Amino acid sequence: MKFHTRFLPLTLGLALSLSAFAQNGDTAFLTARDAFRAGNLNKLEQAIGQLGSHELAPYAENYRLRMWMEKGDPGNLRDFLQRYEGSYVAEKLRADWIRYLGKRAVWNEVDAEFPKLIAPEPDVTCYSQQARLARDDRSVLSEAEKQWLTMLEPPEPCRPILDALVASQKMNADDVWTRARRQVEANRPAWTKTTLNYLPDSQMPDNRSLDSALNNAMSYLVKQGIGNGSRGGRELAAFAIARIAANDPRTAADELERIKGKLHDSERQWAWSQIGLQAAKKHFPEAVGWFNQAGKAPLSEDAAQWKVRAALRAQEWGVVRNTIEAMPAELAAKPEWIYWLGRAQQAGGRTSEGNALFEKIAGQPNFYGNLADEELGRTIVPPPKAKAPSTEEQRAARDNPGIRRALAFFRNDMRTEAVKEWNWSLRGMDDRELLAAADLAKRNQIWDRAINTADRTKNEHDYTLRFLAPYGETVRPAAQNQSLDDAWVYGLMRQESRFITNAKSNVGASGLMQLMPATAKWVAKKIGLRDFSHGRVNDTETNVLLGTTYMRLVMENLDNHPVLASAAYNAGPGRARKWRADRPLEGAIYAETIPFSETRDYVKKVMSNAVYYSAIFNGKADSLKARLGTIGARTADVPKDSDLP
Repeated sequence: MKFHTRFLPLTLGLALSLSAFAQNGDTAFLTARDAFRAGNLNKLEQAIGQLGSHELAPYAENYRLRMWMEKGDPGNLRDFLQRYEGSYVAEKLRADWIRYLGKRAVWNEVDAEFPKLIAPEPDVTCYSQQARLARDDRSVLSEAEKQWLTMLEPPEPCRPILDALVASQKMNADDVWTRARRQVEANRPAWTKTTLNYLPDSQMPDNRSLDSALNNAMSYLVKQGIGNGSRGGRELAAFAIARIAANDPRTAADELERIKGKLHDSERQWAWSQIGLQAAKKHFPEAVGWFNQAGKAPLSEDAAQWKVRAALRAQEWGVVRNTIEAMPAELAAKPEWIYWLGRAQQAGGRTSEGNALFEKIAGQPNFYGNLADEELGRTIVPPPKAKAPSTEEQRAARDNPGIRRALAFFRNDMRTEAVKEWNWSLRGMDDRELLAAADLAKRNQIWDRAINTADRTKNEHDYTLRFLAPYGETVRPAAQNQSLDDAWVYGLMRQESRFITNAKSNVGASGLMQLMPATAKWVAKKIGLRDFSHGRVNDTETNVLLGTTYMRLVMENLDNHPVLASAAYNAGPGRARKWRADRPLEGAIYAETIPFSETRDYVKKVMSNAVYYSAIFNGKADSLKARLGTIGARTADVPKDSDLP
């Protein structure tokens, strides 16, 4: 049956007309995008002519301006930037324009445009610094000094800034070797070589020795040791020790013992710090002792944090306290180190000092905020729910140009662009505006933006938006069938996919529960799921069935402990088992000392998520400490499913 809008109610006819307009505009925009990618300016112009006032018309115009950039006439570009000032599309075009100008050393134009950027990227910032250097603004060098030990892989536009810093003689040979050490620690051998080029020719180690120390470390030490005893020879020997430690800290310690008398204090202490770092990541009990042999050698942020983690596993609370107190202020102010410093103070009998530290992070809706609350005897419950957005607030969110562009991108399955546009549009919003935007995302079933937007509120909150629980008709019965805590299942799903059914990770995990192909196939075979193919893995019911079944299996194979099972879900059951200690370990310490940063963050968030889902589902406070519990000692028990992936 055909429908004719002239016979429909006015509102329905208008809705169909608007829908058709959007559909036609979407088609024109996608044509414009494809024409830009193909470099077809004529086709791009035709598509722009069909876009009219479509939400994504500015992006099509941006494509045209980027193609015109080579013509060197900035008039239209400046007009566009003025019309869309403050928008994401203008920000990106201005950044591209600065890159274009910087490559051509048009420094006066770079100076004019850079201050208008809202969130400049590092390479664009370096073009601005080059422009300032060109007019002899020496304050650039002070900024570069602060980046000397942190910008270990500088973008190409930043290289001239570092060159100028060295040429100004603000950096001496000690500084060059210190930067090179950081690059060795970060496993950046190619950049280590680049940095050492800043040394005077007379102090440069020869390339063959440098390559050998970095790439054939044991062979280098056996054949050359510390060479002729020069600074270069000693430093390369320390580099070789660090490279050996990455795979075998104990062998590295033996080698360092053999040659330590020939090294100066600085080189020897740094080498011990590298052995301690790698041993800590491998949970070797000797790690704290090796760190101690480093004395007061300056530690990188990574090394300082791993020294604390090693001390936590060893229950060396004095080392925990001293190491955190020696951290740079910005690092020590992170919730995890405030919490563990508080625990160290308590362990030393300084209860009031510990409680004062817990007060700093109590109330924060995260893993360490939750733990701090419990240390202070407080329960974890969601705050009072804010009133729902008014009609006017909903309309304002719906009419926000950036959000309209984001929704258009979502409509056209351009998630990456949509998320960037959405997030940009949230800048400067107050709590009421954020809640209205989160509500709009929820009504459009864009679950991840609803969660992330609601997460940003400061004073007024809606935790039913922060902790959305979609697909309840599928997830909760599946959890019950597997005898799983539905709050933990939702806590894990929230972290895995933010409830994006077609989510796919960069390693190939798929769907709501982010199943790896091999895992999905194994579970399907285990439960006798007929006619399973990987093409079905994004089907919601199939994904949840396989995912919750796998959660139960990892629980059964790992002491029925949700912390171990969460780690296993992300990094594999073999690793989760390997990371246990030789004696029972506090669950929070196990989580903090997971070697993989992604898994460490994941486990903390899953467990904190579960506390909030439990409180929302059950209407009463929950305990993170109780959920974390104690991780049993490492055992030689054979797992129930030896082939569990």
